[in-house]
Amino acid sequence: MTQPPQQPPNDPPQGGFGAPQDPPPGGFGAPQDPPPGGFGAPTPPPGPPQQQPGYGYPQPPTQPGYGFPQGQPPQPPTQPGYGFPQQGQQQPYGYPTAPMQPAYQPPQQGGGGKKFSTQAQIIVAAVVAVALIVGGGIWYASSGGDDKKDEAGSSAGTSGENKGGKGDDGGKGGGTGGKEKAPANVDSAVGFQLPQPKVTDVTTVDGSWITDKAYVKTGVNEVVGYDLDKGTKLWSVPLDGQVCAASRHMSKDYKTAILFEEAKRTKAKSYQSCNKVGALDLATGKLLWSKSITAATGGDRPIRFAEVTLSGNTVAAGGTDGGAAFKLDTGAELWKPKASTDGCYDAGYGGGEALAVVRKCGTYDDPQLVIQALNPTTGAPLSSYKMPAGVDYASIVSTKPLVVAADVGDTAGDGSSISDFFSIDEATGKLKIRISADAEKYAARCGSTEVEQCQHLAVGNNRIYLPTEEHEGTGESFSRTNEIVSFDLTTGKQTGDRADAGEKFTMFPLRMDGDNIIAYREPPYDKGGEVVSIDGSTFEQTVLMRNPSDEAVRDAETSFSSDYAEFRYAQGRFFISETMISAPRKSSLDDKEYLVVSFRTS
Repeated sequence: MTQPPQQPPNDPPQGGFGAPQDPPPGGFGAPQDPPPGGFGAPTPPPGPPQQQPGYGYPQPPTQPGYGFPQGQPPQPPTQPGYGFPQQGQQQPYGYPTAPMQPAYQPPQQGGGGKKFSTQAQIIVAAVVAVALIVGGGIWYASSGGDDKKDEAGSSAGTSGENKGGKGDDGGKGGGTGGKEKAPANVDSAVGFQLPQPKVTDVTTVDGSWITDKAYVKTGVNEVVGYDLDKGTKLWSVPLDGQVCAASRHMSKDYKTAILFEEAKRTKAKSYQSCNKVGALDLATGKLLWSKSITAATGGDRPIRFAEVTLSGNTVAAGGTDGGAAFKLDTGAELWKPKASTDGCYDAGYGGGEALAVVRKCGTYDDPQLVIQALNPTTGAPLSSYKMPAGVDYASIVSTKPLVVAADVGDTAGDGSSISDFFSIDEATGKLKIRISADAEKYAARCGSTEVEQCQHLAVGNNRIYLPTEEHEGTGESFSRTNEIVSFDLTTGKQTGDRADAGEKFTMFPLRMDGDNIIAYREPPYDKGGEVVSIDGSTFEQTVLMRNPSDEAVRDAETSFSSDYAEFRYAQGRFFISETMISAPRKSSLDDKEYLVVSFRTS
């Protein structure tokens, strides 16, 4: 995969696909303000995004769903949607002669697969079907060379339809290691839907959290708490400007950190500098504190931040201008990285159970990345690991254990920014194992430049859990499915874990729940999605929630891109929300677009 050209810290990036315009936004690799969509957001193609069918809009999918009826392949959209190749742009991944897509290219909607256009999928499905007949096997069982090290292993979960499994009657709860238990009736009802706020340009709405009393979501120049079941507004925190980044972590008493712009956007200035860092009390709906600070190198210009995270009582914000850390409860400054004579800077931090940093050194032509475990209170390095040559960016997947993802030598080629995972001893900085994650087999994703933006994966039980890429199912034509498998973080070997999504479903991890994995099963064209708990010991699946199969509800649920939406599940409630919105097309003003769609069990 070809990364967008990165400039040295004091040299703004030049133009090109996805490059910021004048005045350019900031982001890792160039000390500038973020783009209107927020740091790491894909540059919108010509024209606003294509509308998705609104809730209640009785229109069949424009892309083939998993298991689309044989003999009825749909036609491609008449107009290119957001992220769909425009005239003169690249063809979809898999097109024989086209260059690879840039990182984080928004996928096509519908259940037809992340990397293929409708036509390419039909061709590939036909080829795979022939291969199945000839070879008598499926891709993941025959792609590992002359041994079986790459096999996904034997299934330990229930089938896709859960026939005879625990999922049919709700089961006994998600295994022994998790808090999430299945209700007596796993069939859900629609909770509430929030329409997208009206905006005139691409706007980042990154950030969503669940507390014991509220679902909290970023809006326009505000953060809002909603009743968990009714969706009524409980409180609103007004901000000076738009949220440009948000921590995915919360403290035990529901406090978190955000970045926001210094002023509201106007027609004359459609973006503002992202230089405010603050802490939110999500239990009370209060902004605890907010501030701007100047860089350690001196001067009076506020630092323009790009990412923020939380570990314990430490808020850490970073970017190419510099970084800083604050006390979560008071906002008192804890530390700043000292000015470096060798051009090194803290590109961004990973939080959670511990704190780690991706520190970038070297030159534009020969960058060197160092991964450091940090003392959250002082910022002092506890250990350091130098990434191998050919790594321009790295993402922190987990801080305890310390796991880093990178695209070494731009070899992934699929926009996932992952070719390898690095399991590092956080105490000594020694590499435990490097795990090759063939982009043709595994479907996790990380941001191309963001340090803490990996998704569709989970780390726990000294393992990393990954979804496989979609592949041909064993049922009717155009049926697609996949699995969740795992790798041991000490040996690097694939374990025998495998959870099958089931015929016409695909699945990916959402998070860990103790020893168990919470996963979302993306639905085919004629069913609702499901949330399942995968037992960390047996890999047996228990259905926690099964969403309605009504066409209108399905259209609302599947209108979100799995690569660009936030999925939150807790205690029988499931929320899907956008991370970026834009002005609607004039031709589709009557279609409903949602900021949030929620489901709940009884």
